[in-house]
Amino acid sequence: MTDIVNLSIAEVHDAYANGRETPESLIAKLRTQALTQGQFNAWIHLLSEEELQVYLDALKLKPIEESPLWGIPFAIKDNIDLKNVPTSAGCEAFTYMPEQSATVVELLIDAGAIPLGKTNLDQFATGLVGTRSPFGEGKNVFNPDYISGGSSAGSAIATALGQVSFALGTDTAGSGRVPAAFNNLIGHKPTKGLLSTCGVVPACKSLDCVSIFALTTEDAVRVLDVATLADDNDPYSRKNIAFNTQPYWSDKTPGAFRFGIPDQLEFDDVRAEELFHIACQQLEALGGQSVKIDFEPFMKTARLLYEGPWVAERAWATQDVSPSAMLPVIQDILATTKKFTVTDVFDAQYKLQALKRVCDRELDKVDFVVTPTTPTCYLRSEVAQQPVALNSRLGTYTNFMNLLDYAATAIPVGRLSSQVSWGVTLFGKAFTDIRLLSFAGALQRQLNLPLGATPHTLPPQSVKPARAAPAESVAVVVCGAHLSGQPLNWQLQDRGATLKMKTRTTQAYALFALPDGKRPALVQKEAGSAIEVEVWQLPMAEFGSFVAGIPSPLGIGKVALETGECLPGFICEEGGIADAQDISHFGGWRAYLAFRSTQTLEKV
Repeated sequence: MTDIVNLSIAEVHDAYANGRETPESLIAKLRTQALTQGQFNAWIHLLSEEELQVYLDALKLKPIEESPLWGIPFAIKDNIDLKNVPTSAGCEAFTYMPEQSATVVELLIDAGAIPLGKTNLDQFATGLVGTRSPFGEGKNVFNPDYISGGSSAGSAIATALGQVSFALGTDTAGSGRVPAAFNNLIGHKPTKGLLSTCGVVPACKSLDCVSIFALTTEDAVRVLDVATLADDNDPYSRKNIAFNTQPYWSDKTPGAFRFGIPDQLEFDDVRAEELFHIACQQLEALGGQSVKIDFEPFMKTARLLYEGPWVAERAWATQDVSPSAMLPVIQDILATTKKFTVTDVFDAQYKLQALKRVCDRELDKVDFVVTPTTPTCYLRSEVAQQPVALNSRLGTYTNFMNLLDYAATAIPVGRLSSQVSWGVTLFGKAFTDIRLLSFAGALQRQLNLPLGATPHTLPPQSVKPARAAPAESVAVVVCGAHLSGQPLNWQLQDRGATLKMKTRTTQAYALFALPDGKRPALVQKEAGSAIEVEVWQLPMAEFGSFVAGIPSPLGIGKVALETGECLPGFICEEGGIADAQDISHFGGWRAYLAFRSTQTLEKV
C-alpha cells in the first residue's frame, strides 16, 4: 500500500481521480493483504475474487458524482446480512444464507461502497472482549497477546490494519466503542434507531445499534450521512429529527463549550488515567470548560444492563439455537435469565425511567460528557481465566448508553504501557451525533495520532464548513437553552453565530419555566425583574432557518436590555405560560438550573 497515502475516503478518491489506483487494483491489493494478515482473525468470510467482481462490475454503472462512497472498501460484521453470503453471528449451527442485504448495507453499496467480506465477532455479539468466537480469538493489532475488544472484533481489526476504509459493527453495550479504543480508531455508536437494524441478527432488539468504525471522524460522518434512513421494515427505526448531517459537520476549531467529567472515575491502569487527563487538557485547549457531573445515576443504569432482565432479550434472539451449539461462556450468560420473573422486567423499566430523568438533567449542564472508554485493556490469557468478570469491567463506561438513549463517539488518545491503544468517549443526548463527531474531530486533529495501525496521519480535511458567516448579521437575545454551554447553543454556533455580550433585560420582564422543564419563557411584565440574557451575532442568511426551528409557544420579538438597546430575542406567545412556573426571582435560567440540581432527588 505504498502508492496510496492512506485509506481515508478522501485519499482513496484522490488516488482514483489521479490514476494511481482503480477499484480493481485497490480491492485486489486489500484482499491479498487481508489474507497475509490472517493471524489476527479478523475475517469469517473474505469475499472471493468472483464474488467481488459482481460489485466491481456494478460500480462501473454508477456515476461517480452521484456516488459518495464510490469504490470505497468496507467490512461487515457477521451478524449483519450481505446478500448471498452466509451470516453466522459467530455460530456455525446458526448460519443461514440471506436473500437480501441488511438495509444499511444496501444503502452503502448503492452509494458505491464495495464489501470486502464478513468479520469475526463474539458469538451472538455477546461480549466486549473479541475472544468468544469459534472462528478464532480476535487479536489486538498492536500487541496480539491482548484482546482486540468486541464484540465487533474483526471490523475493528480490519479497519485498523488498513484492509478497509471503514467497517460496520453493532453496539448494544459497547461493542462499537471498546474495539475502537483498543485499535486506535474512531468508533461511533449512533442514536438508537438512526441506522436501520433490518437484516441484523438481534442481541437485545430494543437496544441494538449498527455502529461505524472509521479512520477519521470525517469518514464516519460520510458513512453516517449515507446510512441514515427511517426504515419502515425496522420497528425501532426513527426519523432523524436533527438537521441533515452534512451541512452541520464542522472541521473548524469549536468555540466556547462545556464538557462534563464524571465525579467518580475508575481506572485499572495508571497510564489510562494519565491519558484521560491528557484528553481533558486538550479539550480545554480547544476552548472547553470542564464541569463535574454526578455520575452515580449513570453507573446505576450501567449495572441494570448486566444485572437486570435485559439478558432475556439475548435469550429471545437465540431461542431457536440449541445451547449445545453455543460456546460455554455464552450458555452460562443466557442461563441467568432463569432467575428473573416477569415483574422483574417492569421493575427494571421503572428504575430505568427514573434514572434517565436524573441523567438527562446532568447532560443539560454541558455540550457533552467525556469518559474513559474502558478502565484498561486485558491480556487474552487474563480474559480466559476471568471471562465474565473482566468482560463486565470493560463495560463500566459503555453499558448505560443505549439504555439511556444517548449517542457516543469513541476516540483514541494514546498508548498504554502494553502499546495497546486506549481512548475516551464523548457522549450526548439522542440526535447529537454530528455535534459529537465534530467535537471528536477537533480532538483527533489536536492529538494527530497515526490512523489505526498504519503509519499514515490525518489528511487535510475535505469536508468544508458549510456555513461561512457573511458580513451582514443580526443580534439575537437568548435566555434559556441557547445560552453558552446549554443544550441548544450549537444551533447558534453551527450557523456561524458569535457571542456579542452577556447582559440583562430591563426590569420589565418575568421568566417562567415551561412544563417540559427544558425551556424558559420570557414575557413582558410591568414592574417585573431584570433577567440574565446573552446577545449572539447571527449571520443574516441563517436567521430564517434559526427562527423556523423555534417550537411553540416561543417566538421572536423585541427585547429591551439594560444597555438601552431593543433587539430581536426569544419571547413567549400570549397564553403560552399556562401551567408554567414563575422563576423570575432566580434572575435567570442558569441560576434556576443550579438551584434545581441541588434539590434532593428521590432515591431510585
